[in-house]
Amino acid sequence: MKTTGAHLLRILLERQGIRTIAGIPGGAILPFYDALHGSAIRHVLTRHEQGAGFIAQGMARTTGHAAVCLATSGPGATNLLTAIADAKLDSVPLVAITGQVSQPLIGTDAFQEVDMYGLTLPITKHNFLVRSAEELLEVIPLAFTLAASGRPGPVVVDVPKDVQTASIEVGDWPEPGRAAPPAECDGAVLDAMAERIRRAERPVLYLGGGVAQAGAGGLARELAHRMQAPVVCTLMGLGAVPCDDPLCLGMLGMHGARHTNLLMDEADLLVVAGARFDDRATGRAAEFCRHADILHIDIDASEIDKIKKSCVSLAADAGLALEGLLARVAPAARPAWAARLAALRAADPAPPAGDDPLLPQNLIRLIGEVSTPDTVVSTDVGQHQMWTAQGYPFRRPRRLLTSGGLGTMGFGLPAAIGAALARPDLPVVCVSGDGSILMNVQELATLAELDLNVKVVVMNNAHLGLVRQQQELFYQGRYFASSFSARPDFAAIARGFGLRGVDLGACADPAAALRAALSAPGPCLVNAPVHETENVLPMVPPGAANREMIGGSVHAN
Repeated sequence: MKTTGAHLLRILLERQGIRTIAGIPGGAILPFYDALHGSAIRHVLTRHEQGAGFIAQGMARTTGHAAVCLATSGPGATNLLTAIADAKLDSVPLVAITGQVSQPLIGTDAFQEVDMYGLTLPITKHNFLVRSAEELLEVIPLAFTLAASGRPGPVVVDVPKDVQTASIEVGDWPEPGRAAPPAECDGAVLDAMAERIRRAERPVLYLGGGVAQAGAGGLARELAHRMQAPVVCTLMGLGAVPCDDPLCLGMLGMHGARHTNLLMDEADLLVVAGARFDDRATGRAAEFCRHADILHIDIDASEIDKIKKSCVSLAADAGLALEGLLARVAPAARPAWAARLAALRAADPAPPAGDDPLLPQNLIRLIGEVSTPDTVVSTDVGQHQMWTAQGYPFRRPRRLLTSGGLGTMGFGLPAAIGAALARPDLPVVCVSGDGSILMNVQELATLAELDLNVKVVVMNNAHLGLVRQQQELFYQGRYFASSFSARPDFAAIARGFGLRGVDLGACADPAAALRAALSAPGPCLVNAPVHETENVLPMVPPGAANREMIGGSVHAN
């Protein structure tokens, strides 16, 4: 079969099972766009390349399969960098395909030339500068294999224009790239872990995003009940164990519940699966779980002993490791530990929130009441993100899409679009803030064009909320560059993009208006003018130990 590099690339993506690609065309990628004409692949024309990257992330995070975004050379490619770096830190399988100037022009400062290979070296699992159409036959399947294998992550494929237009004769087609099967677990290491668990009196199971990646939430829950061990989750691990499980303590760390962080401070054994001891989870690392031995399971061997020293460790798939532990750990009752958990919980009741629907905590509760266990919730980054993590009832994995490692404002809206594209059968809610939504507000046009069932709730406090909160708590109230004097009418902006817009501040019954907006089919933006000075509490001050929280109830004796 004789074809061009561009058509070859299209066929290889089709063979990978890619059905939707988000991107923006430009000169250096136009041959490939021409090849997409007539393809079964659906192209989503975004309004910014960063939006394309986060739409691909939304698809990948929701399904667990690698997704694709496109950009042209120069500014198109550099606009993808934030989404690529975000995928790297949160272990999201992503294949970013960028156009590049023709090879004779590389290194000449040609129009829209940029060294994408060099720029992306630190923020990808791997990257490729394709030198010939023949290389595509190897590079594309390999890119998908690398993105999905082991600890998932982004791969960049930079394709010069002359490679796209070159002619090639193709005989045998390569097999599509697939995730490499994880290695079997070391039985002796699992035996040692099981023995440590048997001897423990105060164990805690600590779950991260790797458990969701492995589809191992059910195994983790079963192990927790067999051990009678409380379960804590990182931000990325929320939903791995249902929030209403009696052993689930929700999120740990900077904005975890007081009883969660205090209980962990008393643990004598920490069983960590698929988590990397991020500083937002651990607080001051030297003081984190200071009385506990650590059993650490992670697919990425480089994370073992990087921040906290483990007494037994295993570089392995979380699912295989938890399955191996279940075969070795006998049921055990730990009544004293259960009583201690009950005492700490009783001493740390949820603060009364009243019935004001515009109090942020109540807003999240209302969203949770209207939603189903399968609703996908995306967030941007800020106070609204932490209120969502604290209060939304996550019951299933892959239902929270949030920028955990990089903390990218502007993530939420395009990620929600990606989730709705990947799973049109599921309702999607994006919780954003008035600062974050403006970072990628142009994607409201994409949402309107696609007419997806996405609801965007903007918590509008006219501030960069977490910045204002830290200035109040740690900078003696010296507020600077955290307040917005211009206050856009977000409901009107949504209508300007062709969406329904609802302003809860103008409604006689905001709670009823919110329920109606979330229940109606189709896209909608809801402006929620929340209390401007409300803080996310508890909060561990930066650099402090997790037990040194601001806010919350008194330690139970």
